[in-house]
Amino acid sequence: MFKKTLKKLLTSSYILLSFCIFINTAKAKVEEPNYNFTFDKFKPFHPGQKLSDIQKEYKAMRLINNGEVVKIYEIQIRHQNYFFPVFVHIKNSDNTVLDFYARLPNYFLHNTFHQSLINRYGKQDQFLNRDGTSVYIWKDEENKRVTYSGACTITCFPIYIHMIGKDEFENPNNFLTQLLKANSTPGKDPK
Repeated sequence: MFKKTLKKLLTSSYILLSFCIFINTAKAKVEEPNYNFTFDKFKPFHPGQKLSDIQKEYKAMRLINNGEVVKIYEIQIRHQNYFFPVFVHIKNSDNTVLDFYARLPNYFLHNTFHQSLINRYGKQDQFLNRDGTSVYIWKDEENKRVTYSGACTITCFPIYIHMIGKDEFENPNNFLTQLLKANSTPGKDPK
């Protein structure tokens, strides 16, 4: 009886000891890649901001489209070791931002980014979901309209974020999202 109890105790001790040796909980923490990314990175591109202020912070801006009324610039934002593009729509008359479109990195986690938008703007006003891709829209937030899209396959990830000033709502054909879509469609000529 004593040998049987001792054998069980030693077996249990070996199992417990192996867990302590091979599993170090201090090294088990996994931090999301976008945990330290803040939405404030996009503040220089918010509608109404001046082009001159953007150029002070981001020297390497690439002019994509130089129209009579508006210009489109591409700016690369760095997060950790990766760069991702932000497209900014500038009104020529006063060099102010009309809207911006950012293609977010796929390694960001959708839940973290979406929650940061909810914390900032409250619950979204509109939600659309089709085939695992969702679009969230916040209207009249600080006189701006925010559109965010995310998708889910095995994990969920963000696709893009778009912000436009309230005054520009009347002409949806001039949204940067529409102009970029027209540029990527063969045979279509953007205005």
